[in-house]
Amino acid sequence: MEDDSEPEQRSWAHLPDVCLRRVFHWLDDRDRSQAALVCKKWSWAMYSGSLWRRRTITFYGRPSRAHTLEFQSALWYVKKFGKYLEHLEIKLSNPYNTAFTQKFQVTMRGLLSRLSKCNSRLVSLSIKYLELDRLIWKNVVRAQFIKTLATFLKRMSKQLDYLNLKGARVTLEEGCELLNSLSFLTNKGFISEINIEDFFSLHLPVYSSTLFHQTMSKFHSLVILTFNYNCISDELLDILREHSAHSLCTLNIKCHIHDPHGQVVWGMSWANLAKRAPKLKVNFFFERVMKHDHLARILLVEIPVRSISLRSCYFNDPHWTMRPTLTNLLPAYWHVLQKLTLELNNDHELLDDELLQLILSCKRLLFLKVWAFLSVTFMERLLQNRAERKCILTTIKVRIYTARQETSEEDRLLCDIYRTFKYLIDSELNYFVITYPMV
Repeated sequence: MEDDSEPEQRSWAHLPDVCLRRVFHWLDDRDRSQAALVCKKWSWAMYSGSLWRRRTITFYGRPSRAHTLEFQSALWYVKKFGKYLEHLEIKLSNPYNTAFTQKFQVTMRGLLSRLSKCNSRLVSLSIKYLELDRLIWKNVVRAQFIKTLATFLKRMSKQLDYLNLKGARVTLEEGCELLNSLSFLTNKGFISEINIEDFFSLHLPVYSSTLFHQTMSKFHSLVILTFNYNCISDELLDILREHSAHSLCTLNIKCHIHDPHGQVVWGMSWANLAKRAPKLKVNFFFERVMKHDHLARILLVEIPVRSISLRSCYFNDPHWTMRPTLTNLLPAYWHVLQKLTLELNNDHELLDDELLQLILSCKRLLFLKVWAFLSVTFMERLLQNRAERKCILTTIKVRIYTARQETSEEDRLLCDIYRTFKYLIDSELNYFVITYPMV
């Protein structure tokens, strides 16, 4: 009598290669290694290049056996499968002392050295939130790590297309050294996307640095650039216009209260860039920069703004008012603004009418996220206008702040509003609205 398991065994033995690789795709390293011992075919599947093109390596700061093995696993992976790697992401989770950062630096030196020798496919590298200005980084360890990374970027400069060093927090000289590494071989950089948000240490007026301008002038095919407003100057905009206008599509600009943002940038510089780069869209992210006179100096009418995010966080000023920004400043972008995010501490003023008028005036606005003190009836008015096709919103996410702990009455009214506009919400909107006590 045949063993009942034989048909099942035969089906697994003759599983098509594409299906077998898909199964291996969902296994972690340990399970893949064990599955590879089953037979030669499964061992072959283990070494399929498509399984190892993307890799995220996380180094955990808190000590444990599992976290210690991550350092060994990272080197094992590069030695075995580094030649297949196309997208690499390195994460640092809660680094807590100098011993950890030193161990991380030594591991990264071995990992990047090996990778630079065996890999010719890497197109994407992300190492976020290094925070190299923290005291846990001794000067010598910090210098060695930057040297290691700069050397690696020089060797990979011809093939890298994406670099993310968000949150590195380096000095101006260190930052320019790393960025210059991308254009080392030809004195020109053809990388298409760079994220240098919070790349430089706090309080640095990067916009006035000739070294930074010289560094940025070496990039000739930028498509997406993410950075801080303390880098913006007429000189930088002219450099982008001259060298990357043919390719430039997106500028993501963060403006934080602790970063210098009082520099004068002429609207003509923006206008010249927008004219030469017709595909350009600009996304602004403001954190605690809320005063109208500060925003007015930054948000010039010549900028092709697609998205604006204003987050007050813990900003609190009894003389601050949001009304002029909603009524005088943001309406200037009525023909281009597609996404609006407002997180406001506006307990001293009600902004229902001003906000609704702004939404109705922005003819291309698709996404709305608001956390603010609003009346519940604001939602009814907004949905009624949406039902009458007076706006084209497709996403509405609202958190209605209240000054009372008890919100049952507001919640009941929101339920009634939902029932009234249920068909519209379910069929056309990504909709999420709640009340939130701010006490």
